[in-house]
Amino acid sequence: MGFSGHLVFARSRSPLLQAPVFESIDQELKDTVHAWRPRPGGWQTLQFDHGLWEDDYLSALVEWTGTPACVADVSDSDLALVTGLGTNGQRWQAWLNLDNAAALLAEEPEDLDDVSLWVGTPEFNEAVRRKRSGLDVEVPSAAEGALAWAASAGISAIAQQPRIEALLRSRETFAEDLFSALLDELGFPQATQYSSAS
Repeated sequence: MGFSGHLVFARSRSPLLQAPVFESIDQELKDTVHAWRPRPGGWQTLQFDHGLWEDDYLSALVEWTGTPACVADVSDSDLALVTGLGTNGQRWQAWLNLDNAAALLAEEPEDLDDVSLWVGTPEFNEAVRRKRSGLDVEVPSAAEGALAWAASAGISAIAQQPRIEALLRSRETFAEDLFSALLDELGFPQATQYSSAS
């Protein structure tokens, strides 16, 4: 079984889990939150188990930190939907592992009784191909949004849109690895080689 939950990326001088938005999370559940190795400049990634993250947390987090933030909604490590939010309210979204996302999002026939009988059929494969094509069309605007978001976070790197697009179209066994690679490619400083106490 892979990881299902949320990866939250934001900048803070203090530990990110101390943000007021997380006060409603029970301490026992907070103890299950895993902090990734920090990146220089106060950039932190928290890994929340499924069910601990609410959609409105992102805007509250951006307001509290005063900097752009993003969250990846990961499903069984197979795919993720990344949503970034800037301090100006500008949002962007990108799917990671497009083939897996297409298989999940493919439009099912209305008269379908058993999904397992449909998966793997020529009709299923065609539905996935159509959905994959539709997702692919969205990649350039997703890459553009991600680059603008990183720039608004003060990241003045040499990130190039074709490289971001290539990453968004690439495939990894673990969607978490693609999320980390996306942050690297956007120019955020690399994570430190040691883990700080969480």
